[in-house]
Amino acid sequence: MKEKGRQGDQEKGGLAWWQLALLGVASTVGTGFFLGSAIGLKAAGPAYLAGLLLASFATYTVFESLAKMTAQQPEKGSFRTYAKQAFGRWAGFSSGWVYWLSEILIMGSQLTAISMFARFWLPNLPLWMCATAFAVLALLIIFLGNRGFDMTENILSVAKLAATVMFIIIAAAAWMGWLHGERPKGGLEAYRNWLPGGWIGAWSSLIFAFYAFGGIEVMGMMAFRMKQPKDAPKAGKVMLLLLTVLYGLTIGLVLSLIAPDKLNPKESPLITALSQFHLPFIPHVFNAVLIIAGFSTMVASLYAVVTMLVTLSEEHDAPAVFSRTAMKDRPMYALGMSAIGLAASIVLSLLIPGTIYETITIAAGLLLLYNWVFILLSAGRVLKEGSTGRIKRMTGLAFIIIAVFGTMARGPGRPGFWGSLGFLALIALVAWFMQRKVWSKQQAGGQS
Repeated sequence: MKEKGRQGDQEKGGLAWWQLALLGVASTVGTGFFLGSAIGLKAAGPAYLAGLLLASFATYTVFESLAKMTAQQPEKGSFRTYAKQAFGRWAGFSSGWVYWLSEILIMGSQLTAISMFARFWLPNLPLWMCATAFAVLALLIIFLGNRGFDMTENILSVAKLAATVMFIIIAAAAWMGWLHGERPKGGLEAYRNWLPGGWIGAWSSLIFAFYAFGGIEVMGMMAFRMKQPKDAPKAGKVMLLLLTVLYGLTIGLVLSLIAPDKLNPKESPLITALSQFHLPFIPHVFNAVLIIAGFSTMVASLYAVVTMLVTLSEEHDAPAVFSRTAMKDRPMYALGMSAIGLAASIVLSLLIPGTIYETITIAAGLLLLYNWVFILLSAGRVLKEGSTGRIKRMTGLAFIIIAVFGTMARGPGRPGFWGSLGFLALIALVAWFMQRKVWSKQQAGGQS
């Protein structure tokens, strides 16, 4: 996004590697981990830990590929620009709009979720009013520019990390018997059966392990703003190593305190695990953490969709108006379009039946993974890599595909899988129409 003065300097060449790592934490750690892990644990039990390790490795291969392409040729459009270079205009068009649509739908569900958490303290506040307040605050943060965005996300990421560390300390104290004088026994029984749901349960839980790392593509887009783009892989390694250790310790301690079948999919497993110790501050602290986590990932997603819409417009894959600026050189038209999409997503989440919207949300999450596949395939054409790099990248690709098809292993995920293919077909149809009716004429006329 274009800005003047000191903020303009932040757009490109302003971020150090450790700042990108911190922003990566903010864009990644969200409700996918704090809430989604309950579903994964219930389906797979302790085997979910192995799923997290597989997801962590696959996520790193995606970011490493994206970081190497950024280091080789920094592009504001990030993965969609590399897809265009690798496979042609249809790929860049499809990748960009798949990402924009998926993030808009996911942001609507995130706003609804954090609004429900906020009603823990304000039970009489209408859900739509709460969601609107969070949406307006997010739009204001994006309007303030890169400096305001970076500062907000850094603060929120530190808060999330601090809360996770606090849980690890309290849970470790509980497991040692320092809270009630003896070690809890219920959770330890889980480790006697690593596959309580069988291989099908472990397979179906993989998608929730991947959701815990969702948002890594936002970090790839922000790598364009680094002082030294070649340091992007270092930022990804540090961030993913930190998250993998924290995720592993957190989930391991949850399983040591409570059996997987006692978890509530609608409640964070961190809260469920500690609720048995009757600590009065726990519900309030972790309710605040859930709000912070959901809001920070939502703001990061909003930043990404606005940036994506601007680059789509600049490369003539969206109306030209979206790359125009106004009000202190801000991309107000792209911001306005994203706000409209966000409002529509909020309305959908509040009005249509929960099961239908859950299907849409799962489909949107799968669309993100399809973009990861695009990134890995694009890297194969854009980068020159040795056999080790190819093997690593293809292994990550295989894990992603296995996780995607794991949604077919359980009933609730199947409609979402078919819904994601429906969204892909719709965007492919539009790309085909554009190729036949618009791009071919532009090429004939000598236009870009």
